[in-house]
Amino acid sequence: MALEQVQKALAGISGILVTPFDAEDRIAPARLAPVIARCAEAGVDALTVNGNTSEFYALNYAEAERMQAEVPALIGGRTAVVAGVGRSVQEACALARRAKADGADAVMVHQPPDPFVAPRGVTAYVAKVAEAAGLPVVLYLRNDGIGLPAIEALCRIPGVIGVKWATPNLMVLAQAIQRAGEDVSFICGLAEPWAPPMTALGARGFTSGLINIAPERSVAILAALREGDFARANAAIAAIGGFERLRAEEQNGANVSVVKAALILTGVEVDAARPPAAWPLPPGSAAALRQLLAEWGKLPRK
Repeated sequence: MALEQVQKALAGISGILVTPFDAEDRIAPARLAPVIARCAEAGVDALTVNGNTSEFYALNYAEAERMQAEVPALIGGRTAVVAGVGRSVQEACALARRAKADGADAVMVHQPPDPFVAPRGVTAYVAKVAEAAGLPVVLYLRNDGIGLPAIEALCRIPGVIGVKWATPNLMVLAQAIQRAGEDVSFICGLAEPWAPPMTALGARGFTSGLINIAPERSVAILAALREGDFARANAAIAAIGGFERLRAEEQNGANVSVVKAALILTGVEVDAARPPAAWPLPPGSAAALRQLLAEWGKLPRK
């Protein structure tokens, strides 16, 4: 996919796919086929494998490697493909080196979760991964505590074309956009609820885990934002509020669990979310999720 096409896709909806497992807790990529099909039909612009909704840190390296190798073929060019890479710099570079051959159009670099992260160390980390990838690079920034100078330095690394901004510090976002320059696009990395304020500041597009269940709702929100109709966008976001509140339970530990539980209820067998995620859902949350899916018309007809 040409660079301009990748940039256009990233300015839309970056859907983060779950990682399906089978009953023996082995990854089962082919189970994503119906999820991918409805995302493509709804008009989702890009799909990410090995993102946080994919339980990236609960996968071992071989599992992440296999997901990256198999999911692009399932997508089959219907959307852009973004491959999440991370953990040790060696593992991140190894995944990045093979991403293009696997069929990815860009790589997304997870911010290192190491407790002893130096701002210049993060820059060195991303520079090594970008060099290994030979593909457009998107930064996934979940902690802006590294400071604006470091964020600007990250944006200057050759190959970096975008930043998924996943912190709620909007004033820092505004400054980061100004300092990064026109060649780097900022994407709302906190999904639909945060898309309106970030869009108002200059971000374009947003990440989404909702797309696994109801991609048409995400697409409707994007359309409203692109038309500058913030009232319509906020109304559509309010309509998914119950789903997002359930995901935020247990200190956000239900984030992936709710998506997977919803998929199972709708007939897509993806199996449990792995620890340390919350699984299974508490009875009250499970009942609320079932009711919500019924209201959305997502439960299979008996």
